[in-house]
Amino acid sequence: MKREDYISWDAFFMGLALLACERSKDPSTQVGACVVGNKNQILSVGYNGFPRGCSDDSGHWGRDGEFLETKYARVCHAELNTILLSHGDIEGAKMYVTLFPCNECAKIIIQSGIKEIIYYNDKYADTDAVRISKALFDEAGVKYQSYEQENKKIELKI
Repeated sequence: MKREDYISWDAFFMGLALLACERSKDPSTQVGACVVGNKNQILSVGYNGFPRGCSDDSGHWGRDGEFLETKYARVCHAELNTILLSHGDIEGAKMYVTLFPCNECAKIIIQSGIKEIIYYNDKYADTDAVRISKALFDEAGVKYQSYEQENKKIELKI
């Protein structure tokens, strides 16, 4: 008889996004994402960080001050990294992301052909960036929904 307590596909893919965000070196906001094809195949996993070849030891991780000295001038969001690093066609795919996408990421998601977003956290729901993201997703027909957490604890021992 097969096991009955295995995790769902949603839990598996959100778990990958949550694990990916642990690679982020951002001291204040770690975000992970996972893009999945229509047959539950993983097409890409990524997290937020500095562009390839740019030193993340520069100390430019602050949120306040001169724009050029903050992380906002340098960090590539998890959604962007995940789409750029995807393996295969992501048209019609689903994205699992640990934080609801900002407006810039929403545009990239829409242009890439992703059709559904499952998000873990929407802590910036009251910001203009997220409000316009939702409006763009609605207009483009991209579905989005909050992740329905299962009552299961998974501990990784690495």
